[in-house]
Amino acid sequence: MSKEMSFTIFCIENYKVYKSLSGQETLALFRQNGVLDYLHEFYDVLHTTGYQYVNHDIDIYLKARNAAVRASV
Repeated sequence: MSKEMSFTIFCIENYKVYKSLSGQETLALFRQNGVLDYLHEFYDVLHTTGYQYVNHDIDIYLKARNAAVRASV
């Protein structure tokens, strides 16, 4: 498994907990809004940050695309 793939899985798992989503819901949200491509493209920068920063960055990315995401619990 590539380091980018491992990071993507890490992001999916952390974001699902952060937003109280299922794995399927998170993966669908990421696929529909290009988050998987974003994580791969910016891996070099994002993997050096903490999970809270990455979650916040994903929120900003999704908000810019008008994605419907549940508020954090």
